[in-house]
Amino acid sequence: MTEQLQQIATRIRELREISGLSQETVARELELTLEDYLRYESGDEDLPVSLLYRLASRFGVELSTLLTGEEPRLHSYCLVRRGKGVPVGRRSMYGYENLASNFVQKRAEPFLVTVEPEQDDTIHLNSHHGQEFNYVLEGTLKLFIDGHELVLQAGDSLYFDSSLPHGMKAVGDSPARFLAIVL
Repeated sequence: MTEQLQQIATRIRELREISGLSQETVARELELTLEDYLRYESGDEDLPVSLLYRLASRFGVELSTLLTGEEPRLHSYCLVRRGKGVPVGRRSMYGYENLASNFVQKRAEPFLVTVEPEQDDTIHLNSHHGQEFNYVLEGTLKLFIDGHELVLQAGDSLYFDSSLPHGMKAVGDSPARFLAIVL
């Protein structure tokens, strides 16, 4: 368990307790088993970005508050230099960089996502409320959405209903990088 993961789990537990909610209630609201929720809240299991997004929404805080423990402060603009976004993904298959973590009351969450190629053909599907826009910057990305398989190359984009089950993997030997905007 990484220190960052443990800190995020602690923030989630504290927000739940401040809200006066039981673990069972939050698990039910997130449509998780109690066992899965307990693993996330204890920091024993990595939290998918989609779940972090839903938890932030449930507790009425910015996603960056869960990730960093600090409230966003910027109102006019938020400049993020190359490689300086707030890291979100801790899973080996996906790396997420939040590109606007310090902007107050965002209407969208922009991420730079890197998907490493893997020999395993297993696709991990997730879903979350809202919509999503993906623009491939480099590499080839195989995306599965609601039973459809799409292959996107650099310069291709996809806008979709993110409540539909979706997942992706890099094709070939190189990572795929794309801009993901979650609305």
